[in-house]
Amino acid sequence: MPAEAVSSGGCSEPPGAPRERRRRRGRARARTEALLHTLKRSRRVKANDRERNRMHHLNAALDELRSVLPTFPDDTKLTKIETLRFAYNYIWALSETLRLA
Repeated sequence: MPAEAVSSGGCSEPPGAPRERRRRRGRARARTEALLHTLKRSRRVKANDRERNRMHHLNAALDELRSVLPTFPDDTKLTKIETLRFAYNYIWALSETLRLA
């Protein structure tokens, strides 16, 4: 048996490997419950803001899409799913018109 394997206690680590494993840094430290509560609340507020902004952008895009779609009564506001289905069918009808022409 090689001398290196005997001196390391029979470990399967290659020669020259560090014996101590590196310790994790950063999130491993203990936090108080008050700090954890504050962090959770802060994360939730930020997530709510991101979701609110996402919905505002989505609604603005749907309003813009509604403005270019032909609707029979102009005062009728289509729902989100109706807008998407109508846009899909309208694009399909236009492409069929082009294909047949």
